[in-house]
Amino acid sequence: MKLSAQQMKSLPYFFKEITDPRRSHGTRHRLETVLSLAAAAILCGMCGYRSISGWTKDLSQLARARFNCRLENKKYIIPSESIIRDVLIRVDPIELDQALQKWNEEYGSIDESLAIDGKTMCNAIDKNGRQAHIMSAVGHQSGQCYTQKK
Repeated sequence: MKLSAQQMKSLPYFFKEITDPRRSHGTRHRLETVLSLAAAAILCGMCGYRSISGWTKDLSQLARARFNCRLENKKYIIPSESIIRDVLIRVDPIELDQALQKWNEEYGSIDESLAIDGKTMCNAIDKNGRQAHIMSAVGHQSGQCYTQKK
């Protein structure tokens, strides 16, 4: 999927209400920026923290501005791979899912049919020490994920 300028600019807005799991001291990148970059990279076909990080590094300064990246010395700075990983592991999945559903309602395409798929998440352990399992509903025509549930 290619993202338009408007879609890029809108992503941070949908993530503003999500609770930031990080300590406020020393936080350099806004939560909505990190989540927006990760979501956009995934929508563009990236899989895994390294490829998400690589995708963000390839963004132009204009694209980084659209995602509300931090401005430092007249350049927009992107979060590192470790920050992206830390945020995605610690963010509340229910809040994230709700925000993504709202964004999808506004920008997603309507598919005639959906595919249901399940995955076991590597290195995602719940409070009871069990691996997380995710079920997703994906549109056949668009390839867009409409929802995910643990």
